[in-house]
Amino acid sequence: MTTSSRRDRDPVLQAIAEVFRRHGYEGTSLSRLTTATGLGKGSLYNLFPHGKEQMIAEVLAHIQRWFETEIFVPLEETENPSAGIERMFRSTEQYFQSGQRICLMGLMALDGDTPFGTQIQAYFSDWQTALASAIYKSGKPQEEATDLAEEIVSGIQGALVLAHAQSDAGIFLRRMQSFRRRLGFPCGRLQ
Repeated sequence: MTTSSRRDRDPVLQAIAEVFRRHGYEGTSLSRLTTATGLGKGSLYNLFPHGKEQMIAEVLAHIQRWFETEIFVPLEETENPSAGIERMFRSTEQYFQSGQRICLMGLMALDGDTPFGTQIQAYFSDWQTALASAIYKSGKPQEEATDLAEEIVSGIQGALVLAHAQSDAGIFLRRMQSFRRRLGFPCGRLQ
């Protein structure tokens, strides 16, 4: 798929992703998808001939591409690992709407029967690896960097779930500030 045609699909994929976030894979119906996208059934099947499974596969790939561009690559830049880490925090807060948006990769990971296990595993593994590398390059020993990366990625996911369960996005923002402090970053004001 070309970059141009991918960009044309982005708004449709984003709308579809929100339906999957709200209703899960099983609860997502064609009716909900047509309402969210503004497209008829025929148009959706024209874009996604393999139906709902193709839709979620493309949504997950879209999420992976966003995270690669906005988080993983900046973390792997060697010149200023601290800038990459701070960008990760800012981009993560932006992407998850300051804790108001649940992680679709995390949600799908909870479904044991998903055919997307490898894709989901790669997302979390890539994040931890890139973050551990940046933490290591910023001066922490390798073992500590690996441990901190696992703590932070799992903590972000847990904070998203808890913020959603408690209807309190502040939980997510407080955890993000705590992770910044843990890495020695100055903390700004909570939103």
